[in-house]
Amino acid sequence: MSDKGMTEAQVAAFCLALPGAREDYKWGGIRVFSIAGNKMFAVMDLAGAGLSFKVADELFLGYCDRPGIRPAPYLARAKWVSVAPPYPMGGEELRDLLRRSHQLVVKRLPKRTQVGLLLDALPQNKC
Repeated sequence: MSDKGMTEAQVAAFCLALPGAREDYKWGGIRVFSIAGNKMFAVMDLAGAGLSFKVADELFLGYCDRPGIRPAPYLARAKWVSVAPPYPMGGEELRDLLRRSHQLVVKRLPKRTQVGLLLDALPQNKC
């Protein structure tokens, strides 16, 4: 059984289903998914030109070597990647990457703010 890719609507719905997630519209056409007020974990161009999200520092260059994935404009220094629809990975992998982006941002929050936002089922990367 093949894992079909996700639509932009499915990506948005998934992002908003993550603990504490909210959305804003900024910069004249960017849909921003964030937690704890203003900590972004994903951004989507309203024109459908792309989706960007954070990846683990040690995995950034490996993802950028994959076809269809590139460093995100303005956010690459923070280890964000960008993909354009149709996304170059299946839905399961994209959901996992968005979940990990959310958790990378959560883990940088103060401990008291992390309560209720951490997903315990996510395996920890010990590199």
